[in-house]
Amino acid sequence: MSELELFAAALGVVSVWLTVKQNPWCWPIGLAMVLLYTWVFYDVKLYSDMLLQVVYAALQVYGWWQWTRSGEIQQGRQVTSLGGPAIIASLMVGTVGSLLLGAAMAHWTDAAQPWLDATLTGFSLVAQMWMAQKRVQCWPLWIAVDVIFVGLFLYKGLYLTAALYGLFTVIAVQGWREWRADLALRP
Repeated sequence: MSELELFAAALGVVSVWLTVKQNPWCWPIGLAMVLLYTWVFYDVKLYSDMLLQVVYAALQVYGWWQWTRSGEIQQGRQVTSLGGPAIIASLMVGTVGSLLLGAAMAHWTDAAQPWLDATLTGFSLVAQMWMAQKRVQCWPLWIAVDVIFVGLFLYKGLYLTAALYGLFTVIAVQGWREWRADLALRP
């Protein structure tokens, strides 16, 4: 465990907790976290995760914009739910992206776990996009992805990051409960 990993993990806890509370400051704090984790994942040859952090950086800016821009209501974006076809389409994009990235990582790099890492990356991007759009379905997808990430990080000896993703799982369960109860979802 490095000081960099420790600091990134602390920022991650704050960022995800603020996300559950629908506080837009989750995005700039999350931006700092993902930039730090880029280096952490590079060091352990989890290249798909490293690239994921770079994409997350752009999505952090997108999420901040989505959550703070004014719409009909001056409170920013409200929590909404995706329909079945949109969920299936998004998951298909995650699957195709996972396969393409996994093949590239397996063929052209010395990635430690090219297929698993790429799969987690593909579906993390779907979850992140849903979260930026305040779609309630982001939370169950985060729960599934985070649980698998815990195992991957334990395997790679990133014990603090594994613990962080375990905590992310618990926070995601709370996020799912809170966002489902949000008034925007009530008829």
